[in-house]
Amino acid sequence: MSTPQGDEVHEAQLARADRIGMGLVRLNKMHACVAAHMSKAGLDKASFVLLANLNHLGPSRSSALAEAVFSDPSTVSRQVATLVKAGWVERRADPADGRASVLAVTEAGERLLAERRRLRNQSIARMLADWSEEDLTAFVDHFERFVGDYERALPDFIAEGGLGPRSEGEK
Repeated sequence: MSTPQGDEVHEAQLARADRIGMGLVRLNKMHACVAAHMSKAGLDKASFVLLANLNHLGPSRSSALAEAVFSDPSTVSRQVATLVKAGWVERRADPADGRASVLAVTEAGERLLAERRRLRNQSIARMLADWSEEDLTAFVDHFERFVGDYERALPDFIAEGGLGPRSEGEK
């Protein structure tokens, strides 16, 4: 049995978690708006996420890319086909196994990512222009910590939300 003080702390934690959760809902809504506009310009969100992750990973097999983005390999395969057709990704022989292939971002894909990143960074910098240096530093530190913790907790969120079981290797 918990003490009244323990319940109070628990309730305060839940209230903060609810504020964060609702903030994420608002952020996701705005991100969906940006994604819709990107799609109209010829690059859907899922493809962009794949392209950015592949760029970060370096040349990789399709299965490794699917794992990196928490997606089904068949779904990734279809999306990769679109990226290949657009000239942003190419298939290469796997240096470790010539019978297999790896995916790699092309120069055109790298230019696209660099331009999107430049535009995003300019927009965020303008948005935060009136924040103090102290506030910005604290926010960036806390935000990066939050995102890292969120990434590590994602398999549990999925399992606890009834969205699928965790694999045996995931903790």
